[in-house]
Amino acid sequence: MAVHDGPDPMHAAAIDDAAQALLSAWDQAREQVTPRLSWAQLNALLTVERSEGVNLGGLAAEMNMLLSSASRLCDRLVASGMVERVPGRADRREIALYLTPSSRSLLTELRRTRRLTLSATLEKMSGAGRAALLRGLSEFATAAADENAGEGTASARTA
Repeated sequence: MAVHDGPDPMHAAAIDDAAQALLSAWDQAREQVTPRLSWAQLNALLTVERSEGVNLGGLAAEMNMLLSSASRLCDRLVASGMVERVPGRADRREIALYLTPSSRSLLTELRRTRRLTLSATLEKMSGAGRAALLRGLSEFATAAADENAGEGTASARTA
C-alpha cells in the first residue's frame, strides 16, 4: 500500500471542477464589460495597472511572453485607446506604459460587474459555506503567491 503525503489528488480534481464556476463568472463579467478585449489584452491592462510606467520588457516578463508579442499586444491596446506610451523619464528611448482614463473606467466597471455576479451566487450559499470558501481561497492565494515568488515569476492576479 503506497503512502501518500500531501493533498488528495481527488481534492485537486474536485477543486478544478468547482473552479470552472468561478472562472465562468469572471468570463461572463468580462464579456459584459469588455467584449472587444481578449484575455491577453485584459491581463496586459492589469499588469500596467499594477506596475504603472512599466516598459515593454517588463510587460513581456510579467506576462511571460516574447518581447515581440508584448509589443504587438501593446500596439493593439494603444490603437484601441486603452494604453498610452510615454517616453521614459530617465531614458527618453525607453517607453513607459500607462492606462488611459477609459481603461481605468473599464477595469472599475469590470470589477463591479464581476462582484455583482459573484454576490448573486454567494447569496445562495450558507454563511458557513461562504466563510469556508473565503478562508480556503485566501490560503490558496497566499500559497500560490509564495510558490510564484520562489520561481521568480509574477503571481497571477486578476481585475
